[in-house]
Amino acid sequence: MSVDALVEAAKLTPNDYASGQEVRWCPGCGDYAILAQVKKTLASLGLPREKTVFISGIGCSSRFPYYVNTYGIHGIHGRAPAIATGLKCTRPDLHVWVITGDGDGLSIGGNHLMHVIRRNVDLTILLFNNRIYGLTKGQSSPTTPLGHPTKSNPFGTLEHPVNAISLAIGAEATFVARSIDVYQKHLAMVLERAAAHKGTSFVEIYQNCVVFYDGAWEYATDRQVKEDHILELEHGKPMLFGKNRNKGIRFRGCLPEIVELGDGVTEADIAVHDEKAADPTLAYVLSRMRYPDFPEPIGVFRAVEQPTYDGLLNEQLAKAIAARGGPRSLDDLFHEGDTWVVPEDGTPAR
Repeated sequence: MSVDALVEAAKLTPNDYASGQEVRWCPGCGDYAILAQVKKTLASLGLPREKTVFISGIGCSSRFPYYVNTYGIHGIHGRAPAIATGLKCTRPDLHVWVITGDGDGLSIGGNHLMHVIRRNVDLTILLFNNRIYGLTKGQSSPTTPLGHPTKSNPFGTLEHPVNAISLAIGAEATFVARSIDVYQKHLAMVLERAAAHKGTSFVEIYQNCVVFYDGAWEYATDRQVKEDHILELEHGKPMLFGKNRNKGIRFRGCLPEIVELGDGVTEADIAVHDEKAADPTLAYVLSRMRYPDFPEPIGVFRAVEQPTYDGLLNEQLAKAIAARGGPRSLDDLFHEGDTWVVPEDGTPAR
């Protein structure tokens, strides 16, 4: 066989990325759809299993590393971004994914998530958002809607929910996107783009919990109404939506408004999406558009190129080593600079 034929024969399929572990999520959980699409993405990108690592915290989503045939770390609550940062900085050759949920990533892990994003570490972060704590049986999470009754707030939660996309853009993430578990073709596009991006890729995935918050995203998934409630962002294209694509988003200054084509309103009046804008203001404004006042955007909000933290760190280390004449041993480091000698006879050190 030719070299090309051997390479073709060696290509991995989605099944090659499946571990031998029994997948233990509730029947009907949206996590199954995400897992299936991630395995397809790994295969389509040809990522070597021995060069791919999934790191998670705690929660239903965080069981993910058990179910993929790659390296993985099931970390502690909220700390996956910190673990992933250390790994990527010391092993820049690896493809590192962070799997987290709205509870794990936005509550105890919120600080770590914010800083890994602002540093622009070369990671792919998937945040599964089901608006509830599932693994611990239905308490309010940071994304539970105001007033929604839960096990921990039976009369309705009193906290305003965190907007994950706004948080990521506020930290100036270089790649920010949103998709939905049942939108398999759209999810595939988002995952492939996120994995290919150099820098921190942050992807929020609306995911349904059939046990503790079934129908949390029904307005975005019901075939009868979803076209009127979802705005699919496409770079360089007007922001049109609706079953007949006869509605659009127009800006009055910095404020968006919904308009309908006709009666003097043409497609030329509709705002055009620019995911590559250096200034994140437009992306942030789009992140504030929420149902029921606006159609909720899905797709890529922002995709810009900036130096990565891990790249800059390793460049800095290489320069420091070169300036000192090459690598130093640990013994060399212990005996350089200010040192003290403690005489055996107990006289004062000098």
